[in-house]
Amino acid sequence: MARKWAATLADTEGVSLPPEELEGSLLSFAQELRADADPAHEGAKLRFAALYSASPLGIALADRDGVIVEANPALGRMLGRRSESLRGTPIPSLASTDKGAATLTNGLAELAEADLSLYRQLIVLSNAEDDPLWVNVTLSQLPGDDSGQVYPVLMVEDVNDLHLLQERLRHQTLHDSLTGLPNALSFSTKLESAVSADSSGQLALVYLDIDGFKVINDGLGADLGDQVLRSVGRKLGTVFAEHDAFIARLSGDGFAVLLHGELNATEVIALVQRVLDELTEPVYYDELGIGVSASAGIVVRKAAGGSASELQRAAEIALHRAKEAGKAQWMLFDPELDARDRSRYRLGATIAGALENGEFSLVFQPTVKLAKQHELAVVNAGLRWNHPEFGDLESDVFYPLAATTGMTIPLGRWLLTESLAATARWREKFGDAAPEVCVRLPYRLATDPDLVLLVKEELDRNDLPAGALRLCTDGPSVLDPRGEVIDSLAVLADLGAHLVLAVSGSADLELIRTHQLPVRHVILTGEVVDALAEHDDEVASRHLGQLVARAKEMGLRIGAEGVRDAAHAERLRALGVLAGRGPFIAESATTSDVEELIDRHAAV
Repeated sequence: MARKWAATLADTEGVSLPPEELEGSLLSFAQELRADADPAHEGAKLRFAALYSASPLGIALADRDGVIVEANPALGRMLGRRSESLRGTPIPSLASTDKGAATLTNGLAELAEADLSLYRQLIVLSNAEDDPLWVNVTLSQLPGDDSGQVYPVLMVEDVNDLHLLQERLRHQTLHDSLTGLPNALSFSTKLESAVSADSSGQLALVYLDIDGFKVINDGLGADLGDQVLRSVGRKLGTVFAEHDAFIARLSGDGFAVLLHGELNATEVIALVQRVLDELTEPVYYDELGIGVSASAGIVVRKAAGGSASELQRAAEIALHRAKEAGKAQWMLFDPELDARDRSRYRLGATIAGALENGEFSLVFQPTVKLAKQHELAVVNAGLRWNHPEFGDLESDVFYPLAATTGMTIPLGRWLLTESLAATARWREKFGDAAPEVCVRLPYRLATDPDLVLLVKEELDRNDLPAGALRLCTDGPSVLDPRGEVIDSLAVLADLGAHLVLAVSGSADLELIRTHQLPVRHVILTGEVVDALAEHDDEVASRHLGQLVARAKEMGLRIGAEGVRDAAHAERLRALGVLAGRGPFIAESATTSDVEELIDRHAAV
């Protein structure tokens, strides 16, 4: 019998037996011994004892009260003690924690009361030499010599290395490897717990983003950028150390701080401002003193109620507003402002569908000659959104949203295509009385490499001469550092299109000479025109007169926008402005309105 079980334990083909198989083999051997128990089998019992002593599992035999009466050498080695010293030790006292001791006590009780065959748990045992030891313990019962007698047996598997590895992997999964802070996954779990229904007190969530971090990374290298991120993490930990904050790195240069307790907005803002001030203090790396600015979005609200996603969205919106307001500052989430912004953002998100569904239409601003105001000089084409819910929306409402969502180019293309088609219809109907059309180029469209091809294709499709189209841009677009706008304008001028520059001062006017722009018309705009709206101001008149004189020296034709009434138009005409548009003619005009104006012009 002993040879049979020794062969079972030894025949592993060079692979250690799993603890479960080893435990089962030992217990089965003991059961077989009991079944054949008689004096003739004392030798088999001795051989079992030898197997028990050589087992790699720690094993302890106990009396019915759970006090160890025998322990094998493996258990002694695990606990850093001689196995003989374990005799008389209650099994629960081997645990290093009260919780572990209670687990073993409960296991012994359940074996006795519920007649369980096995009871397994992961606990920590005390080790006399090293740190506490993580083990899998199995409690079972072995039969005694007399019928009906059973005694507890403890089997212990050392899983300390495996447990430490699992803990290390868990830490890596939940922590950022660069800063050592919790990562986005860990933060999400923490936030979900914080907003649970039974949470009390207040929550404060701070989203913080480094301004212009790309400058550091690209200018000084990724290694130094990593050091800066570590420094930011340390400073956050220092400022929020006394407030039991949960600090995480969410993205490349984005961090989050979660506070929970008795809070108010004033306290949280003070902490955030302190962090922003700390970050601007230079930290030296190889004699380079680097300080960073950061923007922060803050949300303070009751812990209970609402969802984690709503809280995160609020913090993101507040952070976005802080960046829009100029960066290097904080912004507190405002629910009322958010409600208004939701409506705006909804508009921005639906521009593409509205364009496809035909919700946009052309509107025009007629420009007339100031000396002969019945004569149309040109019409400026623009867009109006005929929104099914919000009514007619002007371009200043949706163009900024289009810039954010990437819809500027599709809108600009549609405007160019439709306005040239309208011009072609007017030419066919009214001949030479039809006006030219002027289209203001959004910056993204002005730098689009396909702009020139688009203009040429639309002119050819509508059988229009290039001179029927005026393209308007402004100083900031011309100052594009890559020169893409200037290149496009030059090619379009070579095609024959007339170029118009919006001018608000002498600096804009001088761009034409500096960059040798092929501009034929300028349109005065802004304060230089508005200053003469109410009365004839001497200083404003002199300034505008100088602009007009300089424009004439350069061979340019001068118009003005924002002309309010006939008196305003007369003051501008007296100073040399040739044409104007604005409320004195019409704020805006539909296609049929323009046709009426053309008819009126043709009849004079």
